[in-house]
Amino acid sequence: MSWLSSVRNALSYVMPKKETPDNLWHKCKGCGQMVFTRELEDNLSVCPNCGHHERIGSAQRFAQIFDEGSYEQLAAPRVPEDPLKFRDQKKYVERIKAARAATGENDALINAVGTIDGRKAVVGVQDFAFMGGSMGLAVGEAFVRGVEAAIERGAPYIIFTAAGGARMQEGILSLMQMPRATVAIEMLHDAGLPYIVVLTDPTTGGVTASYAMLGDVQIAEPGALIGFAGQRVIEQTIREKLPEGFQRAEYLLDHGMLDMVVERAELKTTLANIIGYLCERRKAA
Repeated sequence: MSWLSSVRNALSYVMPKKETPDNLWHKCKGCGQMVFTRELEDNLSVCPNCGHHERIGSAQRFAQIFDEGSYEQLAAPRVPEDPLKFRDQKKYVERIKAARAATGENDALINAVGTIDGRKAVVGVQDFAFMGGSMGLAVGEAFVRGVEAAIERGAPYIIFTAAGGARMQEGILSLMQMPRATVAIEMLHDAGLPYIVVLTDPTTGGVTASYAMLGDVQIAEPGALIGFAGQRVIEQTIREKLPEGFQRAEYLLDHGMLDMVVERAELKTTLANIIGYLCERRKAA
């Protein structure tokens, strides 16, 4: 053993190497800079350097939107888990189990009821971490249950969308959730209650083609990717070059597809004001 190795081993014995947590730093997907994880969390998972809005799950979203201690998560509906007995490289049931283990949630859409600045609301959140937020039987049923809960409580239904589209493992049954959601929204309107959509990154496919674009008020987070098909697919179909960023929230706002783009820090106040305005107007009517 060399002298240098002996000294190194001795120092290691006297001063053991400290373990550094793996999640101490986070690399921003917007600017690529390393951000202290605690600082990112304190800033609502928005990069303090470039303002990039990171994707978040239902637990974080509920904590940010609802008044502290006011909300209660609604029970997840029970649906057939593998109606088509689908298998590709893995069994569909194995993919569901893996997604549940990774997220701690039953499926991609979770509902909760609570208050937003004192105003009651039912909020649904799609989690992109659960199989890309894909829309299947469980998501469709959760959406309908969320609307029913809103009608029962005389409250608006607010949906935070984040999805890659329909869940291919459920075939036509997945696509049938689009008209089901549309009918549920009509039920909400018949009850005189608002339906508010907050589009987050990314919202694509069948979700965009249905309940994501049917809100009384359409809101999006900054920089959110919103569209039906991907840019490359569209360009190949129409054989034209599309503008850069044409599927981002700011472009859609400029072209009339959104009502507003709201920073995450201002979202709770914005929603409370919209709920107050719409509910008071509908009561007066």
